[in-house]
Amino acid sequence: MSFAVIFKSTRREDSADLYQEQTELMESLVKSIPGYLSHVSFRDSATREGVTISYFESEDDIKKWKQVGDHIRAQELGRSDFYENYEVQVVEILREYSWYK
Repeated sequence: MSFAVIFKSTRREDSADLYQEQTELMESLVKSIPGYLSHVSFRDSATREGVTISYFESEDDIKKWKQVGDHIRAQELGRSDFYENYEVQVVEILREYSWYK
């Protein structure tokens, strides 16, 4: 069983350089968190709406990630500089199916 954090956001049009810097830092940092499994992100350039889904082994691992100092600072920048709005959902994955050709 695993967990996912679904982060949905709408980007502001300004502060692109700082945003890119923070994105790269968070990608590197989250990979160092025990229990981190993977993540995927995408953003629609026309609407500036995006989604990042991060997968973790446990809810405790997610709580540890939320408490990392650099992550807290990135969240503050998100509210002040990067996003018009955002939404976070933490979900438990009950079943998982795959098909690959």
